[in-house]
Amino acid sequence: MSEPTQKYSISMPRDVAEAARARSGPSGLSAYVTAAVARQIERDNLNELIAVAEAEHGPITEEEIQATREILRRARAEQSAEPEQHRGAA
Repeated sequence: MSEPTQKYSISMPRDVAEAARARSGPSGLSAYVTAAVARQIERDNLNELIAVAEAEHGPITEEEIQATREILRRARAEQSAEPEQHRGAA
């Protein structure tokens, strides 16, 4: 069940509105704008969590960022290799 919707009036630069309308596809401009706002809210929430964590534990170092990126890179490489392994086993 989806949330009830309400109509809002917003203002934005014409070029932005036209680009959004051109990219919105069959779902329409309202769905496109809703998805963009939802992503921004997720980013804002994440930034708030990061600020709280850094206030408690100190800022994240560049080394920690790079180490985490490497872990993610390896995990993605393993995931993309899994289908190949399964095909080879069949």
